[in-house]
Amino acid sequence: MRLALRGRNVELTPSIRDYAESKLATLAGRLPAGVAVELELTEETRARHVAEATVFTKGPTIRARESGASLRTSIDMLASNLERQVTRYYEKRRDEPRRRAAHHGV
Repeated sequence: MRLALRGRNVELTPSIRDYAESKLATLAGRLPAGVAVELELTEETRARHVAEATVFTKGPTIRARESGASLRTSIDMLASNLERQVTRYYEKRRDEPRRRAAHHGV
């Protein structure tokens, strides 16, 4: 997994970078090695921090956006959201329910 981190209106300190990498490292076990993940951290008005991520898989592109009172909470919520979506995507690819359906005429 290749992680690209950007910040808008936010200074990306090494501690925030390490925190984001550690939280998104849980996805690395579920994703192939060549998958690119882009993470963008922004600070909006009224002290709202937004974390947006895009995962470029072989099939569909997976996107998630979460906002919270601090960067760490928004990264936490984003990581759980992405983990749920990636798990669902790969379970669908593995199960292939349409290929194993029973024939109606038999």
